[in-house]
Amino acid sequence: MLLLALDTSTPAVTVALHDGERVLAEATTVDPRRHTELLMPLVTSVLAEAGVGRRDLTELAVGAGPGPFTGLRVGLAAARTMGAVLELPVHGVCSLDVLAYGVRATNPPGEPFAVATDARRREVYWATYDAGGVRTAGPDVGPAAELPARLPAAGAGARLYPDAFARALDPEYPSAAQLAAAVATQAVEILPPDPLYLRRPDATPPSARKSVLAR
Repeated sequence: MLLLALDTSTPAVTVALHDGERVLAEATTVDPRRHTELLMPLVTSVLAEAGVGRRDLTELAVGAGPGPFTGLRVGLAAARTMGAVLELPVHGVCSLDVLAYGVRATNPPGEPFAVATDARRREVYWATYDAGGVRTAGPDVGPAAELPARLPAAGAGARLYPDAFARALDPEYPSAAQLAAAVATQAVEILPPDPLYLRRPDATPPSARKSVLAR
């Protein structure tokens, strides 16, 4: 197995390569405005560090969100394009589940928790999980104060809206290394590589103007 994983659902543009047993190389840059410019150079860097070419890959994994429209579609479009060109399977994974996998890897187990990422408009994309990391609600979007319970939470939302959560947990952003490990160990639900937007994009085409001649 040579699994290339990437996620652009948050300000973090993250890429990793996994061989089925361990992460061979990874790279992450946090920049909310440069997903398009950063992603493919990071892919090239990760492959070069591991000493493999794109034709050596056996499968792809991509964070499917939820996330802001512009950033999220960059990673999904790249993964689907590479999958089509290289004739490889592409696995989608809810990016909140990737963060939940990271919680289990970096925090002591034993209590339910939430994952909340920044959805802008004073809202968060969120999901809740039991102590074992199994999702119990979500993914959904809404004001942090309206979540069903005040839980410890991973993700940037817990840092933006601390009053809505018991405390902030690591990680803050999804990691492609954890995405790859989760897929390699079959620890997450596999989805089609389609975006989980949960709401309409911020930018929409202007509506047609009414004709002044219309009766």
